[in-house]
Amino acid sequence: MSGIALVRKPGPRVAEGIVTHLAREPVDPERAAVQHDAYVAALAEAGWRPVYAPRADDLPDAPFVEDAVVVSGRLAVLTRPGAEERRPEVESVAEVVRGLGLPSVRIAPPATLDGGDVLQVGSTVYVGRSARTNDEGVAQLAALLPERSVVPVELKGVLHLKSAVTALPDGTLIGDPRHVDLPGLLVPEEEAGAHVVPLGGNRVLLSAAAPQTGTVLEQRGYMVMKVDISEFERLEGCVTCLSVLVAD
Repeated sequence: MSGIALVRKPGPRVAEGIVTHLAREPVDPERAAVQHDAYVAALAEAGWRPVYAPRADDLPDAPFVEDAVVVSGRLAVLTRPGAEERRPEVESVAEVVRGLGLPSVRIAPPATLDGGDVLQVGSTVYVGRSARTNDEGVAQLAALLPERSVVPVELKGVLHLKSAVTALPDGTLIGDPRHVDLPGLLVPEEEAGAHVVPLGGNRVLLSAAAPQTGTVLEQRGYMVMKVDISEFERLEGCVTCLSVLVAD
């Protein structure tokens, strides 16, 4: 599998990003920029062509581009982030979506929806009920994706659904049962191990903060690409939220 990886470079104010469930720690913007470049290079190595959303240096959370759009097949659902200060991020992502030729629809008030709360696994779309995504957001997404089965999921103590659970290429859910109650969870060895990006075939992207989980996944037959995103993890970010993959 290959396609486009929608990404956005972090700006000099990235350290001011919203922190909800973690104690704020210092973030080095220069190191974050270097880590982001390495993250994008890993996606490119796996066959995904980087396409950059315009820089948004006045919006600290803008590199977490996943929250601005959900792509289902060739349909782009432009979100309405639950944090009001993040809503300006969506317009520049909408420009990129139009440039890619993807048809788009929008989540409308009073709904809120963050892309980080949306986990697509085959024909099923799990949507986290979180501080950022409300019931109306879940309902609107279900109406916009009539061909998919949309399943609401309750969360405990995490920012987004994909902060707690993601899916391996074979559809196995990998996640932390302290934060989400879903059947058949593969429990990772480290917290960061709950965040996996399938890159096509048997290749997956994983944080360097989850080496033991990486070993487990390799034993299951996966080729694991590891990236250091420690500066973003201090802001409750993970490998999933720094890109949106659009398959050819």
